[in-house]
Amino acid sequence: ADRIEVYKGVVPVGFGTDAIGGVVNIVTNKQPGNWFMDASYSYGSFNTHKSYVRFGQTFKNGFMYEVNAFQNFSDNDYYVDTYVREFEIKEDGSVRFPPLDKNKIYHLKRFNDQYHNEAVIGKIGLVGKKWADRLALSFNYSHFYKEIQTGVYQDVVFGEKFRQGHSLVPSLEYYKKNLLVKNLDLLLTANYNHNITNNVDTASRAYNWRGEFYEKGSRGEQSYQNSESKNRNWNGTLKMNYHIGQAHTFTFSHVISDFERTSRSIIGASSKFTDFSIPKITRKNVSGLSYRLMPSDRWNVSAFAKYYRQYNKGPVSQNTDGIGNYINLSNTASALGYGVAGTYFIWKDLQVKLSYEKAFRLPTTDELFGDEDLEAGKMNLKPERSDNVNLSFSYNHQFGKHGLYAEAGLIYRDTKDYIKRGLDVLGGTSYGYYENHGHVRTKGYNLSLLYSFSRWFDIGGTFNNIDTRDYEKFLAGSSLQESMHYKVRMPNLPYRYANIHANFYWNDLFVKGNVLSIGYDSYWQHDFPLYWENLGDKDSKNMVPEQFSHNLSLSYTMKNGRYNVSFECRNFTDAQLFDNFSLQKAGRAFYGKFRVFFGK
Repeated sequence: ADRIEVYKGVVPVGFGTDAIGGVVNIVTNKQPGNWFMDASYSYGSFNTHKSYVRFGQTFKNGFMYEVNAFQNFSDNDYYVDTYVREFEIKEDGSVRFPPLDKNKIYHLKRFNDQYHNEAVIGKIGLVGKKWADRLALSFNYSHFYKEIQTGVYQDVVFGEKFRQGHSLVPSLEYYKKNLLVKNLDLLLTANYNHNITNNVDTASRAYNWRGEFYEKGSRGEQSYQNSESKNRNWNGTLKMNYHIGQAHTFTFSHVISDFERTSRSIIGASSKFTDFSIPKITRKNVSGLSYRLMPSDRWNVSAFAKYYRQYNKGPVSQNTDGIGNYINLSNTASALGYGVAGTYFIWKDLQVKLSYEKAFRLPTTDELFGDEDLEAGKMNLKPERSDNVNLSFSYNHQFGKHGLYAEAGLIYRDTKDYIKRGLDVLGGTSYGYYENHGHVRTKGYNLSLLYSFSRWFDIGGTFNNIDTRDYEKFLAGSSLQESMHYKVRMPNLPYRYANIHANFYWNDLFVKGNVLSIGYDSYWQHDFPLYWENLGDKDSKNMVPEQFSHNLSLSYTMKNGRYNVSFECRNFTDAQLFDNFSLQKAGRAFYGKFRVFFGK
């Protein structure tokens, strides 16, 4: 990466995305030099291996080539704390289940969670031509294998279930400055992604967290299936910038995405959560036009408009619970968004930013169609509609060798048709699902502070308080009955969290150009409700616990970064950490890495 750009609030039209609230843009290095090679290997806890190599060359005539290859492997056999579903196999072969004791917690190792993926990417192209500043054609092949240890709840455990697949991705990129006329820049990209995924769940066994099992009378640990999904996805982007002098910039962008999935059951068994015989199709178009006025370095303002359109076609359930009895339906949604953003330096080091956007977020393919296995999609989801306001103040000043950066921001978001994820169980099968929730409001603030001393030391942190609450006053389909959780905090969303980081650099240690770095970072998160916090007994509510993790790192770079050795200890206090929906993450882990770089 050349740099990482973080946009808070308004998403510039040049990205052509329907994201709400911000975007992270990783800008890759487009000019690697005449010849280069970058390679690394790391090994760590849970039998984790990661290796990477990238090499390429740019010739004087403008021809360039580049090859990337990487692999990741891990057994993911870390420990979790959970209760165990006991069973006894009687002499006649039948199974007896003693009463379940959820208060008896065991410290047990995951045993069916191995993961590995491999990829190779080849790229050829031309740079520095009159008709193209950059023209590149690339081809990506990747493969993955993932054992499935749990369902959407941690108490659901599998012993032989897995998923695997591969993908082929050709892509094209074209960039030209001063196209036809001066100050007109054009960027075109296109790619085609063809991937095949198999979900395999055919074992006739039921497992508990000790790895013990008994033979069932039916196949499948959750749902008997061996299904294959073929996904075909076209993506194309067009971005044009036109500059008039130094003060005026017009930007136009258009992004088109076309996705189609066809599935089949290899063993003839059907899925509860979809209909394999019905193709799933979604097409997105997002167009944007913006004008930016920047008369001086002190202030600038942008105004923009975006047009969104999405066509969906696929299985829709006719049952009240949204599962089963599917028919093939289609729908089309379109909307016009707009906004304005500006920034002003009150004085040299103090900046204020203010933005407003009428934004839309279109449902993703996973939200629309699920994963054919553990997630049930909902094809007729509506786009999220949101009014967003962001205000922030930042201060950045250098006092000799001392640097100080501080930022404070306010967030307000009023969202209609909020897309909410939930969990449910149907006929003993647990699954995730998505639904539109009528009206949600988000209010919050974030604080950031960073101090640095010369090239030797820096310390900083952030604090976020984001309160998202239900503002749908009446139950769906009713004009009289008030919702029980009106103005209650939305479930399964962290709302208060912070992080701290500190780094020490010992420059020119032993040899000029060598640097020793010692780093510390931590993450704290307040406990938050797994379900609606105003329902149920106060003493037995499901809460995702408070979390506080700490990480340490040590690295030594030699010859101005040519050779690099690093060691890392993650979660060194071995704290209990959880994803949303209380799925436990890994405890204490150690990793070592070696990296070498040659070239310019």
